Amino acid sequence: MIVVVSEKNIAARRIAEILSGGRASDGKVGSVPVYKFSRNGTEYTSIGLRGHIMKVDFPEEYHNWQKVNPADLVHAPVVKVASEKAIVSALQKVAKGADEIIVATDFDREGELIGLDAVHKIEEVNPKAVVRRARFSALTKGEVEHAFSNLEDVYENLASAGEARQDIDLVWGAALTRFISLASGRLGHQFLSVGRVQSPTLALIIERERERQAFKIEPYWTIKARFSRNGDTFLASHKTDRFFKKDEAEAVLGRIGDTGTVTKVARQRRDILPPAPFNTTSFLAAAASLGVSPARAMRIAEDLYTHGHISYPRVDNTYYPPSLNLRELLGSLEGSSEFGEQAARLASQEKLVATHGSKKATDHPPIHPTGLPDKASLGSQEWKIYELVVRRFFATVAPKAVKESTRIQIDANEEPFIVRGDVTIEDGFLEYYPYARRKDEELPRVEEGETLRIVEKLFEEKETQPPARYSQSALIQVMEKLGLGTKATRHSIIQHLYDRNYIHSDPIVPTELGTAVVEALRKTAERIASPQMTADLEEDMNAIAQGRLERTKVVDYSRELLDGVMFELVQKKGEVAEQISRGIREDRVVGRCPKCGKELRIIRSKKTRKRFVGCEAYPECRTSYPLPQSGEIVALNEMCEPCGTPRIKVTGKRGRPWILCLDPNCPTKEEAKKAKAAGEG
Repeated sequence: MIVVVSEKNIAARRIAEILSGGRASDGKVGSVPVYKFSRNGTEYTSIGLRGHIMKVDFPEEYHNWQKVNPADLVHAPVVKVASEKAIVSALQKVAKGADEIIVATDFDREGELIGLDAVHKIEEVNPKAVVRRARFSALTKGEVEHAFSNLEDVYENLASAGEARQDIDLVWGAALTRFISLASGRLGHQFLSVGRVQSPTLALIIERERERQAFKIEPYWTIKARFSRNGDTFLASHKTDRFFKKDEAEAVLGRIGDTGTVTKVARQRRDILPPAPFNTTSFLAAAASLGVSPARAMRIAEDLYTHGHISYPRVDNTYYPPSLNLRELLGSLEGSSEFGEQAARLASQEKLVATHGSKKATDHPPIHPTGLPDKASLGSQEWKIYELVVRRFFATVAPKAVKESTRIQIDANEEPFIVRGDVTIEDGFLEYYPYARRKDEELPRVEEGETLRIVEKLFEEKETQPPARYSQSALIQVMEKLGLGTKATRHSIIQHLYDRNYIHSDPIVPTELGTAVVEALRKTAERIASPQMTADLEEDMNAIAQGRLERTKVVDYSRELLDGVMFELVQKKGEVAEQISRGIREDRVVGRCPKCGKELRIIRSKKTRKRFVGCEAYPECRTSYPLPQSGEIVALNEMCEPCGTPRIKVTGKRGRPWILCLDPNCPTKEEAKKAKAAGEG
C-alpha cells in the first residue's frame, strides 16, 4: 500500500481524483478525511494535513512569562510538539502498514518541512516504509501524473532551511516579545510583539514617517497657458516648472502677452515592452494596486492553486521553463467566453516569444493559469485575482505596444512654454493587460512657426509635498529588495503589523504604539530595527537549502547575535519602558475636543470597566462619547466633515476594520440607518 501525504485536504482530494480517474472513495480516520483508490494494481490512501502538524516550542518549564527571565530563552532548548494531534493520529494509523510514503506537499522550504515532519511521525510506527517525493507546480492532471511517474528523494536540505527559520523565529520572537512586554507591563492579549523580520519592516514605515515629519513644506507658484488652434485647445506649462519667489512668477505672468509662436515640434515613436511574468512579489504588488491586500491576495491565490486554476503562487522565478507549452496553454483558455477570443488571437501568432524578468530559478515556473473555472463558481475577489493572473500571462506573450510622444515648445513673448503628449499607436500587450494602460494625451497637429492664441492664463500657488507613505504594494517590493522575509512570508508580516495595531490604513500610517516600539529598539538595541542583520540570516538560510551550511551552525550563530542584543536591552530596560509607555499614552488620544479644544482620551470607567472617550479638561468640560467595547481603537487624526467630531478606526480579530465618527448623533449615522432600513424594506 502507498500513502500520499498532501499539505491540505483539498489537495489530497484533488490528487486522488486525478490519479484514480475520478474513482476514489471518500472515507475518514477519526475526524480526518482520507481518499482511497487503486492504481496499476496498487492500493493508495491519500491524506491531507492542515499545514504544519508539528510546531516548535520551549519545554514547559520555560512557559511562564513572569518566572522565566527572557534572556534565558536565548539558549533554551527547542522541542517539537504536535499541533494537530488528530491528524498525527490518523496519519500514523493509515501509514502503519504502508510499503511506501509519497510526500506531495508544496515544493518549497515550508512544504518540504511539513512533509518531512509527517514522515518522522510515520517512522515512529513504520520505520521501514520507503519515502519518495512527488514534485509539481500545479494541481493539474498533466503535472500530477508526471510527478507521480517521476518520483524523487525528499529534499532534506530544503526542509532544514525551513526548520532553521522556525527555530530562529521562535527564539528571537519569544525572547524579544517577552522582554518588551514585561518591561512595558503589557501582558495578556495586549502583549507587544517583536520579531526578527517584523521589527525592521516596521522600522522602514517609521523612518518614512519621520522623513515626512522632518520635511519642510515650501510654497511655490506655477504658470500655465491654454493655447488655441482652430478651436482645439491644450494646456502648456512654463519651462520653469516651479517658481519659489512670487514676485518673479508675477513678473513672468505679466510678460506673456496674448499669443505664442511654435518654435519646435518633436515627435518620436517608442516601444513599450510587455511586463515580465508574475513571481510572488510582483503578483502581490499588482493585486494590492487593485485593492486586494497582500495577505488576502495570497489566500485567494493558494485557493485557486489547490483547485487547479493557477500554478503554485510562492515563487521567485520570472522565466517560463522550456517545458511549459505556451501555445498549448493559450489553447486551453480558448473555450472561455471571457478570454477565448484573445487567447486564440495570441495563439495564432507565428512565433510566441515570452518576456522574462531578472530572477531565474528551477523550483517552480512563474505564476500562470492552469485551468478554466466557471466565473459563477468564484467570488468577485477570487475572479479578480484569477483574471489578473490570466491577463498577466497574456501580456507576457503579446506584442509590444507602440506610443508616439509629441513635445511642443512655444515662445510667448520670450517666455518658453512646453507641452508633452502621448498617444498609443499600437495597443500590443495593453489590449490584454489594461492595468498598465495610461490615458492618451493627444495634442493638435501644429507646425513650427505657427502662431497660437492664448485663451487662458493660470497662476497657481502650491506646496512641496513630503515623501509618500508606503502602500502595501510598495512595501512588499522594498522588503524584497532589502532581503526582509521571503516570498512566502512578506505578506503575512505586513498583516501581522496591522493585527498588532502597529500600523493602520493604506498607504500605511504607523500608530504611536508602533512608533514607540521601534524607537525603544533603536535607542537600546539598534540592530533589531536594522534590515541588514535579518537579510544576512536570510542568506544563511538560503545556504542551508543549497547544502552549503549546516542548520545547527546557523541557529547557533543567530543565538549569539541575540545574546548581544539582549545584553544591550537589559542594560537599558528603564528607557525601553518609558519610551513604550509614552507611545501607549499618545495612542489613547483620539483627537481634540470640539467644545474646548483639549485632548480627547480613551478612558476606562473604574466602576463599570467599560471604555469611553472623555475630555482631559473634565470636570470643567464634560464632553464624552461611547466606544465599542471590543476591538482595537486607532486614532485617524481626522475630523468628521458633517459634525466636526474626531473619527476613529476599530479593528477586531474577525471581520474588516470599520471607521466611525465618535458622535452617536452624527448625521452620517442617521443616513446609514435610513439606508439599512430601506434595504431591509
